[in-house]
Amino acid sequence: MSKKIILSGIQATGKLTLGNYLGAIDNWVKMQEEYECYYMIANLHSLTVRNDPETLRNNTLKIIAIYVAAGLDPEKNNIFIQSQVKEHAELGWILNCYTYMGELSRMTQFKDKSLKHADNINAGLFTYPVLMAADILLYQANLVPVGADQMQHLEIARDIAERFNKIYGKTFVIPEGYITKTSGRIMGLQDPTSKMSKSATNLNDVIFLEDEPEVILKKFKKAVTDSENIVKFDPENKPGVSNLMQIYGSVTSKTMEEVEKEFEGSGYGNFKTKVAEAVVEKLEPIQKKYKELLNNPEYLEKIYKKGADNARKLASKTLDTVKEKIGIII
Repeated sequence: MSKKIILSGIQATGKLTLGNYLGAIDNWVKMQEEYECYYMIANLHSLTVRNDPETLRNNTLKIIAIYVAAGLDPEKNNIFIQSQVKEHAELGWILNCYTYMGELSRMTQFKDKSLKHADNINAGLFTYPVLMAADILLYQANLVPVGADQMQHLEIARDIAERFNKIYGKTFVIPEGYITKTSGRIMGLQDPTSKMSKSATNLNDVIFLEDEPEVILKKFKKAVTDSENIVKFDPENKPGVSNLMQIYGSVTSKTMEEVEKEFEGSGYGNFKTKVAEAVVEKLEPIQKKYKELLNNPEYLEKIYKKGADNARKLASKTLDTVKEKIGIII
C-alpha cells in the first residue's frame, strides 16, 4: 500500500522563528517515516512583498539548512525550492481561470496584508491562494499540515479541486488538513494574542532560531505574563502564561497538567528562566548543525536539486493530465 502524500512549505522571507519550528518543522520530522513528504521553500510566494534579491537567495538556503538541521532526512523527504519546479507557476495560472474573484476577495490574509502593505497591494497578493492551491494539488496531496491561519487557504484549494473535478472528471485528490497539537499555537512573547511572526517589528516578541542563548534568555525574561504569579493554563484569561506553558510543553514533551504541577508555587521569574533554558537546550544541536550546513553549500545544492528532480516527476504528471483534460496540446 502506497504512503499518503503530504505537502507543506515555508516562505523565504525573514528569519525562521521558534513558532515555525514548533508549529511546523518539528511536526514534519515526526511524519517522515509514515508519509511521502514534499517540503518546499516557497520563494514564489515570497514575491508578494518586496525583497532584497541577495537576502531572498540567502534565506532560501538558510531554510533548507534549518529543515535538515531540525531532523528532516533528505533521503526520506523531498526538499525543494518552489521556483525550480516550473509546474507550480503553470498550474497556478490555469487554476486562476477556475477561481472566482469573490472567493479571493473573502480571504482574510489578503485583507490583513493589504493593510500592512498599503503601498504594494499587488495582483500576486490577491491570487496567492491560487498558487497555494496549485502547490498542493500538483502533488495530489492527501494531507496538508496547517495552522488555524491557513485553514481558509486550504478550503479554497479544496473548492477549486472539486470544481475542476466536477467539470472534467476525477483529476485532483481533495486534500485534508493535518492539524497538530501545536500548529498555529505559538504566540508572540509581547503580544500573546497574536501568532509569533517572522515579520514582527518588536524583536522581543519573537524567538528566532538563530538567536544566541543569552538573547533567548533576555527575551523570555521580558515576556508578558500577568499579576497573579500563578502558572496555570488558561489561554483566554492568562494568554501570556499559557503561551509560555505551551512553548515549555512543546520542547519538553510535557502536558499542561505536568507543567502546572512542576511550577506550582514557583512564581514567574523562575518559570520564565526554566522555559528559556529548555528552549536553548532544544535549539542548541539544531543551531550547531545549521551552522555546519551553511558552510557546506555544495551539500545543500545537492539536496535541493535532488528534491526538485523528484518533485517534478509527480508535478509534471499531474500538469500533463490537467492540460489534456482542458485541451492544451502537450
